[in-house]
Amino acid sequence: MAGHGDRPRLAIELGQYSSAGRKAENQDFHGSLQPDGPELELKGIACCIADGISTSIRGAEAAEIACKSFLTDYFCTPDGWSVRRSGETVITAANSWMHAQNAAVRPREEGEDRERAGLICTLSALVLKSRVAHIFHVGDSQIARIVGDRLEALTSPHRIELGGGQSYLGRAMGANDSLAVDYAQVRATPGDVFLLTTDGVHECVADQALVGAVQAAATLDDAAADIARLALAAGSEDNLTVQIVRVESLPAGEVQDLLGLDLRLPPAPVLHEGQSLDGYRVIERLHAGSRSHVYLVRDETTQADFALKVLSSERAGDPEAVAALLLEEWVARRLSHPNLLAAGPASGPRSHAYCVMALAEGTSLHRHIAEHSPFDLQHVRQVVRQLSMGLEAMHRRGVLHRDLRPHNVMVDADGHATIIDFGSAQVAGLDELAPRAFEDAAFAGTMQYSAPEVFLGQPASPASDVFSLGVIAYQMATGDLPYGPRVSAARTPAAQKKLAYVPASERNPDIPPWFDGALAKALAVDPRYRYATPAELVQDLANPNHSLPSVGSTPLVARGSAHFWRAVALVLAAALIASLWFHLI
Repeated sequence: MAGHGDRPRLAIELGQYSSAGRKAENQDFHGSLQPDGPELELKGIACCIADGISTSIRGAEAAEIACKSFLTDYFCTPDGWSVRRSGETVITAANSWMHAQNAAVRPREEGEDRERAGLICTLSALVLKSRVAHIFHVGDSQIARIVGDRLEALTSPHRIELGGGQSYLGRAMGANDSLAVDYAQVRATPGDVFLLTTDGVHECVADQALVGAVQAAATLDDAAADIARLALAAGSEDNLTVQIVRVESLPAGEVQDLLGLDLRLPPAPVLHEGQSLDGYRVIERLHAGSRSHVYLVRDETTQADFALKVLSSERAGDPEAVAALLLEEWVARRLSHPNLLAAGPASGPRSHAYCVMALAEGTSLHRHIAEHSPFDLQHVRQVVRQLSMGLEAMHRRGVLHRDLRPHNVMVDADGHATIIDFGSAQVAGLDELAPRAFEDAAFAGTMQYSAPEVFLGQPASPASDVFSLGVIAYQMATGDLPYGPRVSAARTPAAQKKLAYVPASERNPDIPPWFDGALAKALAVDPRYRYATPAELVQDLANPNHSLPSVGSTPLVARGSAHFWRAVALVLAAALIASLWFHLI
């Protein structure tokens, strides 16, 4: 199927069949959701199958709840989340709800089994996104893939064998308050066929018969019905449900799959005061750099002011730079927080590639530090706390900033801090859509503030943003950098082992050891020893954490505290005056 500008898009053919078989009630359930528009690229296509346990009178209800909750809630998760995070989150949430309902059941009669009225079922789900098939599995239903003339099982049954042909489900939705979800992913190719079945089917029909039925039928619906008939003929006494998913086409697996026709727009030219572009009139130029130019513009319809960003002439011909510019606004539209810069309003068709953002009042933190550092620790805490809240909001949406530095923070007259640049942001959900090939993590941010692991080629993580936040806190408190310029030069594990943290108290003797200890942990070279979240750093900068090793706890005279030397000077002055007075008399 063609997509934006005739680009290939994700498309499937689906065949389904379900029946009670020899049972009086069908306790299986199945479903699929195939969105259109941006959701198809962002979330993909989802199919799932569930089987309610036969010992419960609510088995059919459980299976329906499990499938419907997965299909609806998965597509409601943040755009920035990975498929795995989205799928596991909605499955465990549904499991918790079902288990809570089961725990509230009170048997009506003495000796009645609570399980008989429980919401318990299996669940197996397939999500196709970009060029990858994601598998989620709980219980003994099955997802398999036909490879040539062979059936390849992609899941394993969660059954406990008792011997003598007896077994029971070892893992199921609603059975326990916690749930381990099996997850796997496989590369998809056009023509792939995925087969989802409940146990009444695949336990009774041989693999070759399943493959033959799919290959022989005129349609996938016919194939699903034929497979159910084979199971019934083979003596199955269970419900019979079959889903067959054939991949018709796949997207290219590039960021263009998301941005579509916008990437074909010519980059906006360098603008001048008074010039208009798509209804925005240029008031003045706010910034001109080697990477981009930013202008104060006014919407000619609403008279509202915004910041319009275009690529510099040096980068205007780089398709990857154009993609990064467009993604910056895309990311901002999916973030909403007082400490994060908002995107401008969605407008009509554009004639050129650029991004429009809200205006951030104040001056850059870079200038703030250059003119006023070192700051008192209360002001450091105030700014770091706000940046932390902005980062936490990004991380909850599956977004890493990767370029947090004073240049990308604005502070207004009231002390309100705003993170303003998302040009290097990494989005887990987009990485699945198109691995971020256009910018090496080591060069995504400014080297003085980038975490050491990115210079080893390791992927960025929330701990990488914590490191950048720690550098800002250190610089605000001391006016210097914790490792100087040496971090970016250390590009091997051996070189990084030689990096030595300079205690902040050596550069600002008024910094207490416990505050220094918090900075040192945030700035650990190995990300495993840093804070896991920005909020943890904020907590330890405000309250002494005595479990941290003390840093810079040298004696007062050795540290050269300003208070100490002031006291020494007063004592010496007093002694001198006394001596002079003694000699005069």
